[in-house]
Amino acid sequence: MEKRNKTRVILFPLPLQGCINPMLQLAKILFSRGFSITIIHTRFNAPKSSDHPLFTFLQIPDGLSETQKQSRDVLLQLTLLNNNCENPLRECLTNLIKGSETEDGGEISCLIDDSGWVFTQSVADSFNLPRFVLCAYKFTFFLGHLLVPQLRREGFLPFPDSEAEDSVPTFQPLRKKDLARIMGKKDQVEPLDAYLVKILETTKPASGLIVMSCEEFDRDSLSESHKVFAFPIYPIGPPHIHDVPASSSSLFEPDQSCTPWLDKQETRSVMPGSVQGREWIESLPSGFMEGLNGKGKIVKWAPQLDVLAHRATGGFLTHNGWNSTLESICEGVPMISLPFVWDQLLNARFVSDVWRIGIHLEGRIERREIESAVIRLMVESEGEQIRERVNALRDEVRRSVQRGGSSSRYLDDLVDRITSF
Repeated sequence: MEKRNKTRVILFPLPLQGCINPMLQLAKILFSRGFSITIIHTRFNAPKSSDHPLFTFLQIPDGLSETQKQSRDVLLQLTLLNNNCENPLRECLTNLIKGSETEDGGEISCLIDDSGWVFTQSVADSFNLPRFVLCAYKFTFFLGHLLVPQLRREGFLPFPDSEAEDSVPTFQPLRKKDLARIMGKKDQVEPLDAYLVKILETTKPASGLIVMSCEEFDRDSLSESHKVFAFPIYPIGPPHIHDVPASSSSLFEPDQSCTPWLDKQETRSVMPGSVQGREWIESLPSGFMEGLNGKGKIVKWAPQLDVLAHRATGGFLTHNGWNSTLESICEGVPMISLPFVWDQLLNARFVSDVWRIGIHLEGRIERREIESAVIRLMVESEGEQIRERVNALRDEVRRSVQRGGSSSRYLDDLVDRITSF
């Protein structure tokens, strides 16, 4: 742990699980490099401050009703949050910069916020405060999805059914049928395009982009990034394997009963599955859980990192969110990919088609298809070959965060840049 350098960094996470985790991991990394940390957060999905006692947490109102908080329309939530949070953030920063909250924390160096906040660049500019944008996705997805409105303007979208299996030239290895699922329902095309255009417009003037990926994952897209962005890009991931103290970043309380159950299982005999949503557990018939008789374990929220690192885990059935994909690779766990939305579809293509460290399930999935994939991964020789490849990728990625590795060097550059302000 480095000595506090009396420079304070302000972080403003987007209040979604997949965005809060990387921001808190970044906070721990920067804290380990000597910076003081203040996290401004919304009332909606507020992080648990008691898990991070060395950080300062400041809550701002977000204006969401209870109905809006429960909505499954993420684009609606993001729109409302961006509309409602500008003035509260401005007021909070005003108080901080006046010194009312920073007497022991030193001068504020910069603001780091998620790319999904599209008003923060103008707020940062009004305080003459450098702003860094955090990219919580694989960089290939971040760069590609911002160019989708341009593809639509150029007539590339929509496309005929006969081209569904064709690749997307600016978004490989994504297929056109995947892109259609990423873009969602027809009534969301215009508002989503407008939002993506705004993200691109408000990212370009930033002081830099912090990417929770690494060169080993995104070398091609990083080499093309200068065509879109003129600022420095810092691929410092995977964030959770940097040498910093571990602490929970989850919005939900994990069920630790998984661990003693796993302890009783044979090595590499368990295939954990992460299922989207928790509501289905409530509808299980009475006595179902008890009837498992130790053959399986069902919980509402598992300590995923601990589960993936356990010796009993032999594979992972996942939707391939970027955080989950990173964690699985870093533990050398091969995957069965079952993507549903957004960046999951691209991540799954990389897992199955590029890195060849998993099996991709597509279309209507019945239990026989899942059974077949589990056997291929856990029993057959194909699974051993996949495991060898994921272990090799794991080793390569873990070297990136060690001194002299690509992520370590970029982190040094980022620290120097923040310190220079």
